Amino acid sequence: MTGKGGLRRLALCVAAALLPLAAQGAGKCERLIASGSPDAPPYLWRDPQDPERLIGVNAELLQQVAAQIGVKLDILYAGKRSQALEEVRTGRMDLLVDAPLTVTELESLDYVHPALVPNDYLVWTLRTAPLQYRSLADLHGHAGAISAKARPTQAFVTLAAEHLKLATTENLQQAFDRLVHGQVEYVIAGRYSGAAMAQAQGVGDKLQSSELPVDRPGLYLALSHDSACNDPWLRGQLAKKMTELTASGIPAEVFSRNVERWRAQQSPPPAAPQQ
Repeated sequence: MTGKGGLRRLALCVAAALLPLAAQGAGKCERLIASGSPDAPPYLWRDPQDPERLIGVNAELLQQVAAQIGVKLDILYAGKRSQALEEVRTGRMDLLVDAPLTVTELESLDYVHPALVPNDYLVWTLRTAPLQYRSLADLHGHAGAISAKARPTQAFVTLAAEHLKLATTENLQQAFDRLVHGQVEYVIAGRYSGAAMAQAQGVGDKLQSSELPVDRPGLYLALSHDSACNDPWLRGQLAKKMTELTASGIPAEVFSRNVERWRAQQSPPPAAPQQ
């Protein structure tokens, strides 16, 4: 990456590597460089005012945690999700803030338990043609869609492949477009990501979601094995704060605020008055 943003990111990554060495006497890391998916609202997306940074529910909550344990934090854009994952795998960045739990990634990442945020996947349908969902059997024989960017559990992926007629679209917007135009009968989408997209597309009044989740993967903090900051002190502090956060409940206003924040950013600016 080039330009001022790339140079700033390089400088921060160098600082992330050097500061822990200076902090060894204190026994803790002083700065973390994090990244994640740049297009997963309301959990995470690029800040239009500063595109080199990521904002959203996950960013807001982790900033609170970092402040509580006295660690400086930068949540930076590193490219698409696969690029962010590679930056963390190699230790060039310290952690992912929205990692789904997968067995294969345990070779390069330490997951902090419990999950930072829930990520319930629901059945979204048209209000005029609802499907009653109580189990996967209720979806048998019905055409559905899911975004390629969704991150359900492997157990759900296996069951869906065996039992559901589920098409994969490039993104959630396309999945909802197919639903609105009657090309599918339902969409599998996140509780909050679905609400954010429905509002942004202006179809919130046309869609409804099931109360019962079809899948509950959760999104985790995941520290790179090769991060200079990955030590017992940091893992312990993050786990402690995640446990406290889960016990207290994630404030609904954090989600609603970020859903509204993202929706407002999708609205075109008002036209200038005619002179």
